Amino acid sequence: MARLSEKIGYGFGDMSSSMFWKVFSYYLPFFYSNVFGLSLVDAGVLVLVTRIWDAVSDPMMGIIADRTQTRWGKYRPYLLWVAPLFSIAGILLFTTPDWTYGAKLIYAYATYIFMMTIYTAINVPYGAMLGVMTDDSQEKTVFSSFRMFFAYGGSFVALAAWEPLVNFFKASGGATSLAWQHAMMVIAAACFVLFLLTFALTRERLKTVSTVSIAGDFRSLLSNRPWWLLIGAALCFNLFCTVRGATVAYYFADIIGFDARLHFPSFGKGLEVGFLFYAGLFLSVGEVSNMVGVALTVPLARRLGKKSLFMAVNAVLLVLSVAFFFIPVSPTGFWLMLLFQVLISILTGMMSPLVWSMYADVSDYAELRYKTASTGLIFSSSSMAQKFGGAIGGAAVLWLLSACGYMPRSDEQMVNQVLISQPESALLCLRMLMSFIPAIVALMAIITCHFYPLTAERMADINRQLKEARGEG
Repeated sequence: MARLSEKIGYGFGDMSSSMFWKVFSYYLPFFYSNVFGLSLVDAGVLVLVTRIWDAVSDPMMGIIADRTQTRWGKYRPYLLWVAPLFSIAGILLFTTPDWTYGAKLIYAYATYIFMMTIYTAINVPYGAMLGVMTDDSQEKTVFSSFRMFFAYGGSFVALAAWEPLVNFFKASGGATSLAWQHAMMVIAAACFVLFLLTFALTRERLKTVSTVSIAGDFRSLLSNRPWWLLIGAALCFNLFCTVRGATVAYYFADIIGFDARLHFPSFGKGLEVGFLFYAGLFLSVGEVSNMVGVALTVPLARRLGKKSLFMAVNAVLLVLSVAFFFIPVSPTGFWLMLLFQVLISILTGMMSPLVWSMYADVSDYAELRYKTASTGLIFSSSSMAQKFGGAIGGAAVLWLLSACGYMPRSDEQMVNQVLISQPESALLCLRMLMSFIPAIVALMAIITCHFYPLTAERMADINRQLKEARGEG
């Protein structure tokens, strides 16, 4: 049984990754189109191309990590080696050079590809650590839950702090572009420290050695039916989150407005109590709610099984997403939107630890059936699905908005928070991106997961056979 400090330490790693990932997913499209100065079409192509490269590079990193041997283990040393580059890449990504449009576009490609390559180099080994820290399927779910609890905690901190940080640096006299860069410097410093803590507090316990070649690893992976099904389900989940998340900044700027407020009942004579209802609040409340979902995952997964819980969660997400479309834009509607964000985020909070734990099960299945210790390659596929979902979702949001006639703001309009008149087609597109489109993705996840074969009973038998094969029985 692993110590509590180790579980917390493992959680710090995804706390760091998620602080970057959520800022990238939710604010980078908006940054490129409204601060950096790219057109919506160019920004969409950029997001798609770079994340596809990033996804393709994941299996390469998985193979490298699987064959790394150091006194610290296979995967853990990458946390130490790559952490400084991770922070530097994030800062470069949110830097806006004063160049021509073409030169800036090249810079955007270079820095985004660099950032995603570094993200792969640290996050694939980090994810694969779950497969070698314990051989107990239930404890893997516990580790995964700690991971996601801290991930959502980090996301909450980053999202809640992002707009106040940007506004603080703006108020200090900096241009909008410099304010975004300086805000990222603060986040990057915190991420660097968190990865060092993960390295210091964790250990690899299982010594796995592959008995097949790299080509054999790939052949076994491609014939691994549970892997294919889980890839599809995970891609749908990440697509669901990315589409909603990447739309929020636009939704608040053009449907909710910059000065919307959540009002409480009046206290005393004519005294009205309320606070600003803005994108950062909406997203950060979602991150706290994600943490609640993570805490519910272990007991619900033990009671229902991982597969059944995955399908049930997506079914409820489908219903809530459709209902979100009909919420009115009004003071009462703002509270309903926040309530739905809480409920949806609790459910998506359950999904993340489930997916990671299911990948660990797929790794055990592969070791038993194919005699290959390809934990890094299998876990890299989870990162690949995440990034494909992000690539498709982020690009689709930008392209759909462009097709529907969405008009980006100028730098001056951004600074002054000018509310511009968008065509009705663009406003309808924004509402669909927050409701019916994610609902369709949730339905696709249910259908895919229905065919996933690694039930609780099947995994109990696999774990028993693996212990005998490893001489642990």
